[in-house]
Amino acid sequence: MSLLSMRLFPLACALSLLLAAGVQAQPANAVPGSDAIVSKTLANGLKIIVWPDHDIPSANYYTFYKVGSRNEHAGITGLAHFFEHMMFNGTTRRAPGEFDRTMEAAGGSNNASTSSDLTIYTDWFPSSALETIFDLEGDRMAHLAFDPKVVESEREVVYSERRSSVDNDSMGTLIEQMQASAFLAHPYQIPTIGWPSDIEHWTIGDLQRFFKTYYAPNNAVLVVAGDVQPAQVFQLADKYLAALPRQPAPPAVTTVEPEQLGERRIVIERTDAQSPIVAFAFHSGLGAGSKDFPVLELLTTVLAQGQSSRLHQRLVEREQAAVSAGAFAEAGFDPGLLWVYALLPPGGDPARAEALLDEELSKIAREGVTAAELEKARNLKLAQFWRQMATINGKSQLLGEAEVFQGDYRKAFDAPAAYAAVTPAQVQALAAKILRRQNRTTGLLQPVAAASTDTSATAPAATQKEGAR
Repeated sequence: MSLLSMRLFPLACALSLLLAAGVQAQPANAVPGSDAIVSKTLANGLKIIVWPDHDIPSANYYTFYKVGSRNEHAGITGLAHFFEHMMFNGTTRRAPGEFDRTMEAAGGSNNASTSSDLTIYTDWFPSSALETIFDLEGDRMAHLAFDPKVVESEREVVYSERRSSVDNDSMGTLIEQMQASAFLAHPYQIPTIGWPSDIEHWTIGDLQRFFKTYYAPNNAVLVVAGDVQPAQVFQLADKYLAALPRQPAPPAVTTVEPEQLGERRIVIERTDAQSPIVAFAFHSGLGAGSKDFPVLELLTTVLAQGQSSRLHQRLVEREQAAVSAGAFAEAGFDPGLLWVYALLPPGGDPARAEALLDEELSKIAREGVTAAELEKARNLKLAQFWRQMATINGKSQLLGEAEVFQGDYRKAFDAPAAYAAVTPAQVQALAAKILRRQNRTTGLLQPVAAASTDTSATAPAATQKEGAR
């Protein structure tokens, strides 16, 4: 059936077809157009969510694979990120580069990202190219090639990316060292890009086992939003994706990070750094699916979002101790970190910046937030939510994240009510629980002069210690 005929298909008949195919039609709610969302799970376990939005003749196709560095171990770190590259480099049916050329010829574009928890592939395209996209995506999920020459070429690309984003980047180096120190047991200690020796030594066998385990339909969620008809999407899914075999469920990550017993400190000295950096990483105790995660989001917003935030006002505006100060909370399957940082000017005083950060964090834990601060934070989060809901890209992101982290894409629509329910007392209680010195890893990166008589001084150095304070 053509796209035009699908658009003319009577609504009642289309709904009856969807229900007969096992598709779940959803009730209307406060988000305009969300009553049109439908979902279906194929027999091979692939969950498909479709949000029709006919404002513009475009669509997107998001594949959320539930795999990241959290699913790796010593010897194969960085494989999830490596597949972010490999998935664009040919199948048994298509040569390297043909995926991009075919998509671009159809008017589309794509991107991908890897985190500790997920690998996400995204396509944006005219809705007339929908079948082309399904063909391309089904092909690389089923027939990815493992050409040794391509593997070695991409190994070098990944290694180069590591050098630019971590080894030769002050903030990248500091975050990697702190992450590895903040987690003693949980695989969140693994850098997403991988450790250098692992990048050098992956084998074809490692790649094939990892791909078969994690890039399976039952370990993925597909979201399509835009100028599409759900019946057509499911028809194409049956054609290009339904035959993909289900794989055994990946091994569960069961490790629980033990409680931190005292502050850990990392000091990195670099001869190539221009400015000092001070950073704290606190164990939040919360994953993205926690009922208290909105409290953490609002706490982080009060601390760091915008020029009127506490950290910007204190460290940048009033004290002029930093050129930038911020905070962000990790959102993943398991409890992550709340990061707080200050980027100092050349010659800045790290001890002073650390003391100012300590004062502000102690104050919010001791005194809490004002009603006005909390209301501003809510408004900022609501504005972000509605801006995302206004675009097909934002729709797909929010639905996919809710499905993978909370087990139900409909929970994406709970965000406004969740923010509204947070009280100042909850924010203060969470701040007091998290923002403790013994619950944090402190990182200092400071420039040092190269010593001509001591070759060890030319390389980044790190020291660390843990002790109750």
